[in-house]
Amino acid sequence: MNKFATAALAAVIATGSIGVASAAEAQSRYEQRQDRRDDRNDRREWRQDNRDDRREWRQDNRDDRREYRQQARAYDRWQRAERRYNAGRYTPPRGYQVRQWSYGQRLPSYYSRGYVVNNYSAYGLRAPPRGYHYVRSGNDVVLAAVAGGLITAVIAGLFN
Repeated sequence: MNKFATAALAAVIATGSIGVASAAEAQSRYEQRQDRRDDRNDRREWRQDNRDDRREWRQDNRDDRREYRQQARAYDRWQRAERRYNAGRYTPPRGYQVRQWSYGQRLPSYYSRGYVVNNYSAYGLRAPPRGYHYVRSGNDVVLAAVAGGLITAVIAGLFN
């Protein structure tokens, strides 16, 4: 009977340890599932953040393009001045007559000497882009390239 009691006691201890082991295994499986869920949630959040970043980037690019188009419109090829200014008498360069310039023509280099409008803000003009300057021709102002004299815009009737 002693052997029988020892075997029964060993069986009870073994069953208890199996129960503890299975409870520990269940706990670890639960933690593994929870970790996988957390990982999935982290990936979802990461994708959502990336999606938001891409949306913001696209919106910023859209805004930049819109600003560029608005600035390009400000330098229309031909504009009528909204206001007229008094700026003294105009005398054309020697050998030239007052004429109407248009987009795409080349302004002679003689105009670059004494006819450049440096105080453009006093006449309600925007700052010229880099490499360009405003040149007076009669009552008009021409936006021309400094290097080649290529006319980009004409503001007609700015001066009296």
